[in-house]
Amino acid sequence: MNRKTGLFFGTFNPVHIGHLIIANHMAEFSDLDEIWLVVTPHNPHKKKSSLLENHHRLEMVYKACENYENLKPSDIEFKLPQPNYTATTLAHLQEKFPTNEFCPIMGEDNLKTFHKWKNYEVILQNHQIYVYPRISGGKVENQFKEHPKINRIAAPVIEISSTFIRKAVKEGKNINPMLPDAVWHYIKLMNFYK
Repeated sequence: MNRKTGLFFGTFNPVHIGHLIIANHMAEFSDLDEIWLVVTPHNPHKKKSSLLENHHRLEMVYKACENYENLKPSDIEFKLPQPNYTATTLAHLQEKFPTNEFCPIMGEDNLKTFHKWKNYEVILQNHQIYVYPRISGGKVENQFKEHPKINRIAAPVIEISSTFIRKAVKEGKNINPMLPDAVWHYIKLMNFYK
């Protein structure tokens, strides 16, 4: 029996409770067996300068996942050519783990621009996609509205962003409730985002 593995991609700069709520919801309330939090070294759409080093972001994801049996950190994209494209990562994973069925997880905001992704047709042809709700403008392309490979999961709508957290830390705000304890302690210990 193939393991259905959800792939939750992100720069996780830093990983926060919003990420964990979505990932855990997917693990518990969909037919996915496990969720891999795939730490992206460099998103082609983000400025690299604001990113913490890869190993620090991965360490925070490790700390965040410690108490969740079905959530696993992944550094698979660290070993792939830059910039990272989901289609390339999926092809690599399928080759490396042939008994897993890999399913990308994305927010509805990403589904609205999915038709612009590199090789999006190949992704749809070979993979189920799991979508969680987001509050965002724009509309989903008609081709994706009732697509049999696109599974909409009624997860909680989370409006916490890593950008907000970095800014709040810089301003000396106490944002402890928005982060797993171990991640909060690591950020303080390393003096990140100041």
